[in-house]
Amino acid sequence: MALTGRKVFIITASAFGVIIGVNLTMAYLAVGTFPGLEVKNSYVASQHFDEDRTAQQALGWDVAAKVEEGVLSIAFTGRGGYPVDVASIDATVGRATHVRDDVTPEFAYHDGTFTAPVDLASGNWNIRMVATAPDGTPFRQRIVLHVE
Repeated sequence: MALTGRKVFIITASAFGVIIGVNLTMAYLAVGTFPGLEVKNSYVASQHFDEDRTAQQALGWDVAAKVEEGVLSIAFTGRGGYPVDVASIDATVGRATHVRDDVTPEFAYHDGTFTAPVDLASGNWNIRMVATAPDGTPFRQRIVLHVE
């Protein structure tokens, strides 16, 4: 069996067909699961970044999150390790790769800790939150949460 020009063309076309097919499939899946933009205009957001970061760091807050028995807890502590007063919180819990499982829990607040019932499957989750200090300073953080 001889290797003719026609067979070489078929082999080459098949190889490129597989590569193009895989690339199109991966592009479709990437666009279909992309959660979206973080900000509408990155240039405008960058103009306030240092100012916002400095104000947030001045709060001295530390945040810890956990899920136990179907209850999500987000605890805020200050520099001394004691609970801090938080005026409000807006948080979305979701996967890093898509928005299909995103939930916005209704939190109850007590002594520096926000709690909410959640039904999360096992795996890695992200909490994208904005908490507000009593003086109006926003505290933005993304917390990686691992659920067993």
